[in-house]
This record gives sequence, structure tokens and C-alpha cells, in this order.
Amino acid sequence: MTGADDPGQLAAVLAAKAARHPDVAWLSSGAFRTISTPVRGGTVVGVAVRSTAVEVGLVTRFGRSIPDIVAEVRDVLAPLAGGRVVHVFVEDVVAGLGGGAPKDG
Repeated sequence: MTGADDPGQLAAVLAAKAARHPDVAWLSSGAFRTISTPVRGGTVVGVAVRSTAVEVGLVTRFGRSIPDIVAEVRDVLAPLAGGRVVHVFVEDVVAGLGGGAPKDG
């Protein structure tokens, strides 16, 4: 199975790439915790790999245009998504963070 065929592996790769964007504070599983992919030993929070699409939930840092951030993240992830459409959702915007992400995603 290639990375694009294994939902868990693909979700982990996409989550790592999305989290590296400078305007992404952390990934979010959404209000109903549906933006996640089950993997052995847990879940990949913030990326849901479906058969024809990938959903990505973000919490962004305040300061830049949200549509610009979404487009940049989508452009980075689309070539890695194995032909799936990439949907990027901004779940929240935060300002003045001194620490890391909350533990509950």
C-alpha cells in the first residue's frame, strides 16, 4: 500500500505538512470531532481522509487573510492527496499565543 492508499499514513503526512505552515497554530478535529482519521493506537487529529476527499481543520494565527492561508495550505497538500479534493476549514483564529496547542485538539 502506498501512502496515498493508506488513509492513516496519508493523514499523518498531510497533518505534518499543514502544521508546518507559519500561520497554522494547530490542527483541529472540529466542533463535532469529525475531522480525524483513525490509525493504529489512536487518531490523526485535524485530517480526515475520505475516499474522494481530504478534510483539514485548522486553527490559524490572527493577522493574515484567512482565504490566503486556506489557499496556501490547500496548494501544499493537494499534490500529496492522491487525487483527492482537499477541503480546508478554519475552525478558529487565535492571537497572542505564548505556548503550544491545547491537548484536546
